[in-house]
Amino acid sequence: MIFPDLTPALHKAAPDLRGRLESNVHMADLCWFRTGGPAQVLFTPADEEDLAYFLQRLDPDIHVTVVGVGSNLLVRDGGITGIVIRLGKGFHNLRIDGLRIEAGARILDVKLAGAAAEANIAGLAFYRGIPGAVGGALRMNAGAYGAETKDVLVSCRAIDRTGKLHVFSNAEMGFSYRHASVPHDLIFTSTLYEGKAGERAAIEAQMAEITKSRQETQPINTRTGGSTFKNPPGDKAWQLVDAAGCRGLVVGDAQVSELHCNFLINRGAASAQDIESLGEEVRRRVFATSGVTLEWEIERVGAPQ
Repeated sequence: MIFPDLTPALHKAAPDLRGRLESNVHMADLCWFRTGGPAQVLFTPADEEDLAYFLQRLDPDIHVTVVGVGSNLLVRDGGITGIVIRLGKGFHNLRIDGLRIEAGARILDVKLAGAAAEANIAGLAFYRGIPGAVGGALRMNAGAYGAETKDVLVSCRAIDRTGKLHVFSNAEMGFSYRHASVPHDLIFTSTLYEGKAGERAAIEAQMAEITKSRQETQPINTRTGGSTFKNPPGDKAWQLVDAAGCRGLVVGDAQVSELHCNFLINRGAASAQDIESLGEEVRRRVFATSGVTLEWEIERVGAPQ
């Protein structure tokens, strides 16, 4: 799959752009599943101002897809038309003031947890167990080990499709389980957290327990996209998948993890279609055995082959 090159026209429309535009970029290199088609154009903005400038000058009919570090992303085999925006070094700032931490949207969740521990700030250790970056955690109210993003967020900054800057308070984000109700076209650029006073040794011990638990119960050293399905109210997705007989189920070179059956893994040569088909088969079997319709937690983007 090779898309027409849009970059000359984009540079002409935004001549003062400081970020990087690349044509036909292999998204498999940027996603943890290590599969999927290309992005027609990948834009890596220099900073928040550069991002706003680009969006202000972008044809509104051109589709925009925002991706993070690819930890819970499945790019379909036909690739992604239009612009894929992926934040880079210009969104990697981290500043601590008392019990508050300001973090750029590209900061990894594990780095956020570590910085909080070093500053004796409790309440953010759960991020040690979440793959991905701050921007994605905002979008899906990421949580683990009894805590969620909504528990520690003060406010965040975002740019909309027209290049306008917005600042949202915690309440304005409309958080619920694995969801934020703000418009989906927003691109989060930075966030402000507040924790509680704590002791570094105790926080690091908590993080070590989280790390140990993940190593023992999750296939973290495989090509996976993290938790595949959201937990239905009152249920655990993995238990429903297990009860439906799907542990170890294979489609093509994609497999339901034997270690944790709410994880799908690429055994090496799986296509995105293999992975998505496997997930849909799991959903079908779970519904047949329990009457529960599982919802995807993994973000699926792009077109089929």
